[in-house]
Amino acid sequence: MIRLTRINGSEFYLNPQLIELIEEGPETHLTLLNGNRYLVKEGVSVIIERMVVMQARIARRSNAVPGRKYLLRSRVGAKRIMVGYDE
Repeated sequence: MIRLTRINGSEFYLNPQLIELIEEGPETHLTLLNGNRYLVKEGVSVIIERMVVMQARIARRSNAVPGRKYLLRSRVGAKRIMVGYDE
């Protein structure tokens, strides 16, 4: 989520993955994928910078997850029990 400021000064947080269009003028217009529109004080460059920082944090966190060792465990010695199966 990125922090943005409405024209009236109130702050809100927005999921940047929902932004479809950013239009710059005296105030910045954000159009979301669902059609909602927001007017914010931040300029386009500030919004894009915040989006890039958020995506970098996500990428860092996803790379920091330790490997799942249980997926590498050997199945040697494992026995299958099948109900109704006769050898």
